[in-house]
Amino acid sequence: MGMETDGMEFAAPLTDARILIIDDQEYNISLLERMLRRASFHQLSSTTDSLQAERLLREFDPDIVLLDLHMPGIDGMGVLAKIRHMMGDKNYLPVLMLTADVTAATKQTALQAGANDFLTKPLDRTEVILRMSNLLKTRFLHKQLQHYNETLEAKVAERTEELNRTKLEILELLGRTSEYRDDMTGQHTQRVGRLSELIALELGLPQEQASMIAKAAPLHDIGKIGISDQLLLKPGRYELDEFEAMKKHTIIGADILEGSSFDVLKMASIIARWHHEKWDGSGYPDGLAGERIPIEARIVALADFYDALTHDRPYKRAWTSGEALDEVKRQSGRHFDPAITRVFVALIERDWQ
Repeated sequence: MGMETDGMEFAAPLTDARILIIDDQEYNISLLERMLRRASFHQLSSTTDSLQAERLLREFDPDIVLLDLHMPGIDGMGVLAKIRHMMGDKNYLPVLMLTADVTAATKQTALQAGANDFLTKPLDRTEVILRMSNLLKTRFLHKQLQHYNETLEAKVAERTEELNRTKLEILELLGRTSEYRDDMTGQHTQRVGRLSELIALELGLPQEQASMIAKAAPLHDIGKIGISDQLLLKPGRYELDEFEAMKKHTIIGADILEGSSFDVLKMASIIARWHHEKWDGSGYPDGLAGERIPIEARIVALADFYDALTHDRPYKRAWTSGEALDEVKRQSGRHFDPAITRVFVALIERDWQ
């Protein structure tokens, strides 16, 4: 509902504005309150004690402050400094200074301190309402923009979370493709991911790095999509030429994942290429040894080995956990990093089901 004052019409939200008046003269406050109420502004708060300014700013939460410049105790400049400190850079709270001092130096000082406009005493009702209304319009436009930005940030955060979920789903699907022909459930890749994360944490790696290993590890055998079914599903041992062909899945996998800007896929490329390297340098495809093998690949190599031994495959029966652990211990210092082996054995014997 609008109102009219000397030909000026205002409507909500202007007339819903919360107005704080700080002036040491009770007469000036009474005069301003009469002017404002006649203009349909009714949410008013006031004080003659500038020491109360900070409390009222917190409790009343004004949309504009009408502030006397010359007051005992803390003057208008002091109160203005408190207002700007409380509001910070992101919040716009207009301050309309009330003063009989119209010198250029005074105005410049007040403007530099953060005043938005001036009302010269004695006060003119029309000027009071017009100047205050102009500042309130800016205040409410700022609040609308702030609300829009907050809404936009929330939508961006929601969209980012949705994209992250989609990325993880794609990673899971990619991991499952490498196992589809000999483990249609894709459970091997997920188990390797979970076990690799536990090993990483036991080694003292940061949670962020361990979580990334958990996401990247399921892609360790993605290069198997480039290996024929006849070879991949062959029961028993490979012939020498067959083994050489099978070893190419490491390079194929790294080539598939190479060049991504996604950190998880970068790590997955490292794991895919080097998870069959061995601590003593007898692995493939590059014959890396010791700590030249990236730690992510060393971790996944052990997790993959143990899980493959302890689960049925078309070409082998599952080993018991004890049998698999004995083999892991035998391979310490040859196939596996001894430090990782110690951590892994302790983890399995203590926790792993």
